[in-house]
Amino acid sequence: MYERKDTNMGKTKSNLKAHVPVRLNVLFFVVFILFSALILRLGFVQIVQGEQYQEQLERTINISSPVEAPRGLMYDRHGNVVVDNELQLTVTYTNRRTSSREILETARKLNEYITVEQDRINPRDVQDFFLLLNDLSDEDNDEFLELLTIDEPYEVLSFQEQRELGMNDQEAYEERLNRVGDEEMDMITDEGWEVFGIWREFIAGYNYLPHKVLRGIEYEEAAKIMENMEDLPGVDIARDSARAYPFGDSLRGVFGNLGPIERDRVEEYLANGYNRNDEVGRSYLENQYEPVLKGRSGSLNNHMDRTGEFLRNPEEVEGKRGNDLVLSIDMELQQQVEEIVENELSSSARHFIEDEQAFVVMMDPHTGDVLSMVGEGGEFVDDTSAINYATEAGSTIKGATVLIGYETGVFQHGEQIIDRTIDNLPDSPSISSHRPLGRINDIQALERSSNIYMAEVGMRLINYIPGYSGRNWGDFRGAFHTLRYYYSQFGLGVSTGVDLPSEATGVSGATNNPGTMLFLTFGQFDTYTPMQLAQYTSVIANGGYRIAPRLVTEIREPGESKSELGALNRQMEPKVLNRIDMSDQDLARVQQGFYQVVHGSQGTARTYFRDVDVDVAGKTGTAQVRVNGEDANNQSFVGYAPYNDPEVAFAVVVPGVSREQGAGGIANRISEEIMEAYFDLQENRSASDLDLEDEELENEE
Repeated sequence: MYERKDTNMGKTKSNLKAHVPVRLNVLFFVVFILFSALILRLGFVQIVQGEQYQEQLERTINISSPVEAPRGLMYDRHGNVVVDNELQLTVTYTNRRTSSREILETARKLNEYITVEQDRINPRDVQDFFLLLNDLSDEDNDEFLELLTIDEPYEVLSFQEQRELGMNDQEAYEERLNRVGDEEMDMITDEGWEVFGIWREFIAGYNYLPHKVLRGIEYEEAAKIMENMEDLPGVDIARDSARAYPFGDSLRGVFGNLGPIERDRVEEYLANGYNRNDEVGRSYLENQYEPVLKGRSGSLNNHMDRTGEFLRNPEEVEGKRGNDLVLSIDMELQQQVEEIVENELSSSARHFIEDEQAFVVMMDPHTGDVLSMVGEGGEFVDDTSAINYATEAGSTIKGATVLIGYETGVFQHGEQIIDRTIDNLPDSPSISSHRPLGRINDIQALERSSNIYMAEVGMRLINYIPGYSGRNWGDFRGAFHTLRYYYSQFGLGVSTGVDLPSEATGVSGATNNPGTMLFLTFGQFDTYTPMQLAQYTSVIANGGYRIAPRLVTEIREPGESKSELGALNRQMEPKVLNRIDMSDQDLARVQQGFYQVVHGSQGTARTYFRDVDVDVAGKTGTAQVRVNGEDANNQSFVGYAPYNDPEVAFAVVVPGVSREQGAGGIANRISEEIMEAYFDLQENRSASDLDLEDEELENEE
């Protein structure tokens, strides 16, 4: 046998080796040609056409106008929208370092279509406006300037007089302003004042950024302005959103207001991604949750040459609406409580020394959820007064005082005293209860509201015995400190931790008089807010835990529609601030005393709450005060229900009621009615839920 050689295979391999280098060379040559062409083109663009493109670039102006994104919505605890956004048309003005004359003339022309109301007039602005009118009149006494001022010339500080007096430009400017008084301002015509309102808005904004001149104009007004836009340089019509309140004035103050960024905080906001002309939350919830509610702004980018011709269509960068807040508020309950308070104040108006007023706070004692907060009466009173109006609360704080007596060891459970007037106290008025109560124990002291029992707590803290200690009050300042230390554990006299700004903590009086220390024990010295009283009551109701009141329970992503909540962004957990020092046995004793106030045979509120289907526990309070030189009472009531399983705690304060016969019981009646309203709502909602469940079962079958 012999071996056969495959000569064809050898030839094929040789040919492959010969062709591969040729193909690679061709490929390399093509790549070389392409790179050479690219380099030549880049060189041509940079060297030959570079100056041309650089000149075109320098002629191009890129103007980016921010487009505000709508703010997040607010919902109540049942999903009802309580703060909404509504679209509106807004007149804007962009000052591109425009001359004073053109700004003034544009303001006059715009005045033909809109009127800017002037709620507050800054005299300095008017003086500037007056000088501007006269300066322009000196240059060119046009017809429109004659309409804005009178024909008589105004003697301004001349440049010659300025030089003779040795004034610099700033000093001369101040002197010119000072010479403009009421007489000079009276020279401005009615039309001049209208133009002033628009002119002031024009100069209030930042250069090159649209400033909102007038929001919420009618479509017809917007159409006329747009038709005459070529005669109104810098003026534009923008689609804008404004806050809307489906429930009217309910909780309007608590929701807060929006406004321009304060000038002393501009840098702070810019550092956080805001634009200079953005609107921000200026008060309460809008302010407290500004970073949450603020949307991510979009922009409209315009590219034009220096003649104002657009080089291409504007580029729009879409923004995103802010996140939504779910509030603890029950808006249906809120409206019912408002109606109850309004009706009671109306029917009892004759019993008030000044304006009739009342304040209510209702909250869940276990979570701190604020269910309702109401402030009614007077020019400066609204729902926010529940956290910033402080007054003497009277006997409502006696539960805390009794607990202090237990904790400090000066009283034991069931220990009795004789309630009778204490006279001849040095450095103190006489002290008595609303009438002599005789022999009483701790629970009876709460049931029948004994001032003497509470004063006894104070005296025992410093070992003072009436009739024996004389003027030797001992360490009464230390007693002040001890009492306030324990009161603060309940939230009295300190911040409650509520998630709202501008909370007041009340006023703590001076500690230089031993007699006022005794009055402190029964609520007639330091002052507290309704929110503090509601927190204090919650501590007694929930077994000793001080929980921060809260208005916001959830933060949600924007939903697909207003009727649908978006994805959960953050769940706000209840915040326990402290547990009071007192034992469960001590608390149970005070809870029993609160029960007796309403249900005991001698309870100070025994004639109330009969129409409420659950057991209410609470404490009445009356603080004697002076209003405009007249004797008056601050009426109050704090309580919780149901007694055995509390789900709502509340505080009602009615200040400035006369002491005349028949004027009592206002706070008690309001308390009774709000409890009735609360539990009726719960019952109706439970019935509705059962009906829905039955309907769903029927549909399934």
